Amino acid sequence: MANDIYLTGITTTGTPHIGNYVGAIRPGIAASKDSGKTNYYFLADYHALAKSENPDKIARSTLEIAAAWMALGLDTEHATFYRQSDIPEIPQLMWTLTSMTAKGLMNRAHSYKASVQANVEGGSKDPDKGISMALYSYPILMAADILMFKATRVPVGRDQKQHVEMARDIAQRFNHHYGDVLVLPEPVIDDNTAVLSGLDGRKMSKSYNNTIPVFEPEKRLRKLIMKIKTNSLEPGEPKEIEGSTLFEIYRAFASEAETLAIAKRYAEGIAWGEMKQLLFEYVNDHIAPARKEYDRLIANPGAVEAELKKGAARAREVSVPYLDEIRRAVGIRPLG
Repeated sequence: MANDIYLTGITTTGTPHIGNYVGAIRPGIAASKDSGKTNYYFLADYHALAKSENPDKIARSTLEIAAAWMALGLDTEHATFYRQSDIPEIPQLMWTLTSMTAKGLMNRAHSYKASVQANVEGGSKDPDKGISMALYSYPILMAADILMFKATRVPVGRDQKQHVEMARDIAQRFNHHYGDVLVLPEPVIDDNTAVLSGLDGRKMSKSYNNTIPVFEPEKRLRKLIMKIKTNSLEPGEPKEIEGSTLFEIYRAFASEAETLAIAKRYAEGIAWGEMKQLLFEYVNDHIAPARKEYDRLIANPGAVEAELKKGAARAREVSVPYLDEIRRAVGIRPLG
């Protein structure tokens, strides 16, 4: 059987936080070292445009995310690591797929439906108020990202599963018209992937402004961990691990034995201040070696750029001939 091809996209909005690290970066980096798999990792900067981010923020986020993955050990010799906008074949494929995609399919996209619902609930006369074509067509661009590299497996969170299913639908419709040209992807959902709570107890998310960036300097990291919301139980009073953000974050970094030891300390009534200090020291020890490399890369963006250009050259060895095959299938061919 052919080697499975895995593809992971990272949208270039915001600074990588520890929720991103345990949920996507750490498993992605481990997978990049598996010689039994072909892995593509890309910075989805065209996708970032759909969120209408500030241009300087997108550029800065691209640098921070690329530097974070590299500093944390992404194996760029084995995996292909590139920036979406460096592959001109992707938007060309997107337009080809757009010509085959039913508007009704796009109407069913969760992100679009949520935006329409927010408008309706907000009392707007126009259900499409403020909705750009980039947001509306987002699943087609995602389909192009996936199909361009013949990905068979796409690791995603449950909220992104629909996009991979839409990519399948689009590819099936294309193949029905033009023959078996596109490879149908499968979503890969790991239910064991940690989803961390943030400073306020809600899911850690840039949109809630409750994140702990991975590479905060030591003093700032400690300050943020000290801000994590806890209940009013006194030292010595037994504490529940269930629903404790401090425990949840510790468990995401620690071994099973260490986690059991901390659960015991909870039952014995560890003081919140002591638990926060312990968590800070544990996370800081874990991150410190990579932080040094991250700081070096941030100070030397040319090194990051060179790595991305190298990845793009490798990616285009696949995308250029494959797009040519797709174009020929749809009738865009040399005349003589």
